[in-house]
Amino acid sequence: MKNILTVKSAFVFGVGLVLPVVASAPAHAQWAVYDAANHVQNVLTAARELQQVNQQAQSLLNEATMLENQARNLANLPFSVLAPLEQSIAQTQQIVGQAQGLSYNLSSIDQAFTQTYPQALGSPTSVAQMTADAQTRWLNARGGYQDGLRVQAGAVQNLDATRSQIDSLVTSSQSATGALQAAQSGNQLTALQTRQLADLTAVVTAMGRAQALDGARQVESEEQGRAQLANFLNYGAGYTPGTAQMFH
Repeated sequence: MKNILTVKSAFVFGVGLVLPVVASAPAHAQWAVYDAANHVQNVLTAARELQQVNQQAQSLLNEATMLENQARNLANLPFSVLAPLEQSIAQTQQIVGQAQGLSYNLSSIDQAFTQTYPQALGSPTSVAQMTADAQTRWLNARGGYQDGLRVQAGAVQNLDATRSQIDSLVTSSQSATGALQAAQSGNQLTALQTRQLADLTAVVTAMGRAQALDGARQVESEEQGRAQLANFLNYGAGYTPGTAQMFH
């Protein structure tokens, strides 16, 4: 009876909820007391730990996203025009290297201007030699114009390939998945512009060569005409009177 009154008193004064616990000895009873404040503290601790776990999971997700973006930024562009560019430049160089007559060589040019394009004609030259030199100069001028036209034709033929390559590069740049692919597209577009500048340089050089050869031919023709006129006017001491016998 005394134990029953004690349990009731504890319940009335709010000490806690008393639950009976079965013990091994029937003569004695054990009780477990529920601590509400401790339970609330445990719930708050678990909530904070769950929040930390969520934050760590979000951090790992952010790192995974960053690594994925880095992998995209480091991905290479699947399309390349470098090999066709090198091939077209090699073709242009081959056309330029097939220059007729005077080649693009300093020693050859100096030697030709010493022999075929002399600054002044010295001693009288035979008609056959002057004709042969004039023929050589004419062939050089004609070959220069033909070479210029061939280089122009090669540059025009490269326009179709350039247009197709630019379209492909622009498409690849717009669909680039990372910074590296976009940069590679821009670099290849710059390489295309460089190839076009190389073609333009070759065309200007070839046409300038043709005009230079034709101008040298005209200048040498004027010099040859002057020398021929000087030879014609240099007919010696002139008429010398002498004694003529008409009848024997």
